[in-house]
Amino acid sequence: ALLMGETGVGKKLAARVLHYSSDRAERPFVSVTCSALPDQPLESQLFGHERGEWSGVRQQKHGLIETADGGTLFLDEIGDLTPALQVRLLRLLEEKAFRRVGAIVDIRVDVRVIAATSRNLEQLVSEGKFREDLYYRLQMMPIVLPPLRERRGDVPLLANHFIDRFNREFRRKVRGVSADAIKELEGYRWPGNVLEMRNTLE
Repeated sequence: ALLMGETGVGKKLAARVLHYSSDRAERPFVSVTCSALPDQPLESQLFGHERGEWSGVRQQKHGLIETADGGTLFLDEIGDLTPALQVRLLRLLEEKAFRRVGAIVDIRVDVRVIAATSRNLEQLVSEGKFREDLYYRLQMMPIVLPPLRERRGDVPLLANHFIDRFNREFRRKVRGVSADAIKELEGYRWPGNVLEMRNTLE
């Protein structure tokens, strides 16, 4: 699946919903943000590595793909993957197999990959920055998440959801949002989408 939408629209939450409403719900949900790490550490984090692959590396490391075996691997900001990692991901999707960095033996896994992006992948393909075959592989199940300003009816539901969540987390007893406050929240454009709303109410 490929989740598309502006930053903060709730792509990770949507990925969790897809995972926990599937027959993989009892298996791991593993999330990684592709823009958070440089190329080599991200490759090692995803695929793992063999002992001695780099100076000072004394033990084998299992990557997040192995951790997610039987479950779901969520790759946020997939558009930031380097060409080399795009090739490795495409092989994983096509063959359900990969190799740790420095390994010569394939590892087979049963992992569902959900990718997300706030970038225009089609444009990146036309610019030669994203593999066309990987794009079409991910596009088999596209889901567009509209920005919060286009779904104002969700504002009261989200407000109450976050208040209930914060009450549990911080042991508060806030009873809800007044009608006037809801009106103010609905009138705001929320450029940061659901993420901004959560931070505002926290």
